[in-house]
Amino acid sequence: MKKLFLIMSITAAMVIINACNSNPNKDDFSTEGTESTESTEAPATTENGNPSYDPKRGEGKFTNVEVGATLDAALASSGEKVYGVKCSSCHKLTDEKLVGPGWKDVTKKRTPEWIMNFITNTDVMLDKDPEAQAQLEICLVRMPNQNLSDDEARQLYEFMRKNDGVK
Repeated sequence: MKKLFLIMSITAAMVIINACNSNPNKDDFSTEGTESTESTEAPATTENGNPSYDPKRGEGKFTNVEVGATLDAALASSGEKVYGVKCSSCHKLTDEKLVGPGWKDVTKKRTPEWIMNFITNTDVMLDKDPEAQAQLEICLVRMPNQNLSDDEARQLYEFMRKNDGVK
């Protein structure tokens, strides 16, 4: 009975991992027309007057992240440590999927606000954000909330920029 349970567990794990790798040519972080520029425009409203959802911003507190033209090496170094502890078991620095999508060029495809809102407010983003939901459909595994502080999120974003070739 124990052997059967072990075989079933291993098979289930292999199916989940294989599901995330099922389409290696798919560009995981791409969005048409999304650029890393901040928008100061107020979001459009729905027919009942409520603000509509802005998928370029994400769902969270980050609405305007100041990013320098050059890399902040100290922040990137701290971000690399955060990556090593909390992210590297699921994400590679290439475009290859592990459990989650690879990080190559993510800062070129998503705004700083979206990335930082996603990594600090994961559950709400997966529930509300269409781009985050599209990622979930590809990988089939919800990213766990890593309880990152705002400072850790900023450090991690700077490390992502370094990974994307910003000098």
